[in-house]
Amino acid sequence: MTLPDLFPTTTVGSFPKPADLAQLRSRVQQGKAGVDELDALTREKTRELIAAQERVGLDLLVHGELERGDMVTYFAELIEGFELAGFVRSYGNRYYRKPVARRPLVARGPMTVETFRFAQGLTDRPVKAMLTGPYTIMDWSFNEAYPDRRGFALAVAEILHDEAVRLEAAGARFIQIDEPALSTRPEEIALGIEALGVVTRGLTARTITHICYGAIDEVYPEILELPVDQLDLEAKNNGFAVLDVLARGPVPKEVALGVVDVHSHRVESAEEVEAAILRAAEVIPPRQLFVDPDCGLKTRTEAEAWAKLEAMVEGVRRARLKLG
Repeated sequence: MTLPDLFPTTTVGSFPKPADLAQLRSRVQQGKAGVDELDALTREKTRELIAAQERVGLDLLVHGELERGDMVTYFAELIEGFELAGFVRSYGNRYYRKPVARRPLVARGPMTVETFRFAQGLTDRPVKAMLTGPYTIMDWSFNEAYPDRRGFALAVAEILHDEAVRLEAAGARFIQIDEPALSTRPEEIALGIEALGVVTRGLTARTITHICYGAIDEVYPEILELPVDQLDLEAKNNGFAVLDVLARGPVPKEVALGVVDVHSHRVESAEEVEAAILRAAEVIPPRQLFVDPDCGLKTRTEAEAWAKLEAMVEGVRRARLKLG
């Protein structure tokens, strides 16, 4: 199935964890249930999530990251050389176990390929393969193995490149590399560009990077040099200030624009979404514009997440009628 010419819809990646899945994961961690049982339920919930995305009308799907407790810790647990330290606060009231690179890093093998294959096998719509980027993994970890931050980031990048190559061989047409930390240290944007370039080197799949939390204006225009086909940017949460930044010059890449705020319980209206898209289309060439939420939906309730997506899809439908 091909994507529509105008405003393909997608999400950033994560969805709310179903309560029964979260409870079973806790039981596994306590030794009261088996990993096989957890894997089976995760697949069942992934199957339901793919079907629900189809029903709501999304064009480019995600598997929902239901197997991931945290976007950095998940990968650290699959890479030899990392150990997990204590819990640290990431944002809001959410915590993760901070990885420590004790020794030079070596991949134990494929990390996401099986999950991607399973999800893509459930639908004829494209499913994005999802990786956490090398800069973010480096920045959100302690380093005891490399002489500097650059060496650490590039070592992670080589591992993620190998994973991206495996994902492409498994049929991934879209590979998203999340870099939420990238815009929080503007002085290191060159390192972020270099490391991301290692990951995307030689790929033919369409590559995407999602960036949030930071001040985009402080890394503009350098952000346009990121070696990916698409920038996925938070917008609704900051009052669409990012459009004022992008309006400073030509936009040479696809842009996925966040038009619903995942940090708010309030559900946007279809009219709001339509207005945001029409405003964005004055800055970003319409055929380069994708539409999604600001960030992952894992912080919302299931009811809020689906209500926001329904409003988003209806807003896109209206904008297509206006401009199509």
